[in-house]
Amino acid sequence: MWAHRPWQGRLLAHPIPAHERLRHYAGWCNAVEGNTTFYATPARETVASWAQQTEPDFRFVIKLPKHITHERRLTDIDEPLRIFLDAIEPLGPRAHALWIQLPGSFGPADIPALAHFLHRLPQSHRYAVEVRHPAFFDDPRSARLLEGVLSAVAAEWIPFDTTAFFRSPPTSDAERDAWIKKPRVPRRSDALTDRPIVRYLGRDDTALTVEGWQHWVDVVAGWLREGRSPTVFVHTPDNADAPVLARRFHDEVRARVPGVEPLPEPIPAEPLTLF
Repeated sequence: MWAHRPWQGRLLAHPIPAHERLRHYAGWCNAVEGNTTFYATPARETVASWAQQTEPDFRFVIKLPKHITHERRLTDIDEPLRIFLDAIEPLGPRAHALWIQLPGSFGPADIPALAHFLHRLPQSHRYAVEVRHPAFFDDPRSARLLEGVLSAVAAEWIPFDTTAFFRSPPTSDAERDAWIKKPRVPRRSDALTDRPIVRYLGRDDTALTVEGWQHWVDVVAGWLREGRSPTVFVHTPDNADAPVLARRFHDEVRARVPGVEPLPEPIPAEPLTLF
């Protein structure tokens, strides 16, 4: 998302060469969801460029290709998985977690396939799984089954919290589009590892977004006090102000846990002048 059009010229410099855009985004936030990898495995040279534009402690949460997770549903995937892992190798320590987002149809009956897949993955990476089937949220037995499979390989369960978004009807085209596409499941706030990952969807109305994330401010502050290292991604339907909102969330958490490091200073979107 580091090339999101509404940010250009306002939050990020514009025009700017493609190979510099991530560096400017990294002045706002110290983590990014690697969502484009869901649609196609990038060239290794492209990934090397991402590494060159970021510091070693910058966090990429990289989504596995849909060919692996949605089309083949984690089976018969040796070759595409090998190609993907080779492509992202230049990230080195920046590959904070590999994100296994599963389709809404992937339910408790598919847990054996997930367990088999996770146990075959190289231990050189950390893994985080996002599920959307209602049974994992409504049925305690199914939730415990999934937690057991993930805990066995030290993988995390990524919650995608849309509860604030679905609290009231949509009021914009972006919200109406998200209303159709985003999962509507109960909020889950338990961490399985020392590196929990949260995805939060607010509203185009900033006040509603901030109101909806107060739960996560409390949870994340608690995780930090426990010695965990959480990563939080803040979305809105249009994402026009997502980097600004992410920094605001970070500030609210820092107010609770002052030892948290500040985020970097953004690169000015316009050249600095003397007057």
